[in-house]
Amino acid sequence: MRTFLYLTSALIVMGLAYWAYSENYRTQDSLAEVERLQREIGQMREELAVLRAEWAYLNRPDRLRDLVELNFDRLGLLPLTPEQFARVDQIAFPTEGGIDLSNSIDVIGEIAQ
Repeated sequence: MRTFLYLTSALIVMGLAYWAYSENYRTQDSLAEVERLQREIGQMREELAVLRAEWAYLNRPDRLRDLVELNFDRLGLLPLTPEQFARVDQIAFPTEGGIDLSNSIDVIGEIAQ
């Protein structure tokens, strides 16, 4: 009986050791994945900062004004006039009742691809 108890205890210890090592490796893999993702996020933030800087550079008012002057005839642009804008009372806002959905139709079927 004592031998059986020793054997069972040894198997339990080996099983726990295997479990601990496997958890250790899974944890290390997870930490490596988190590091990789953080590096990738950092790189994308740098790229986004560069893109924002390029966007700000390309949308400088003086640059856009020069481009408009260069391409004025080809684009057919006209200067803005006050007549192109409307007053607030001329805007057609939706009615208070909203859209009537009482006569809606249910559509059942498959989408052909």
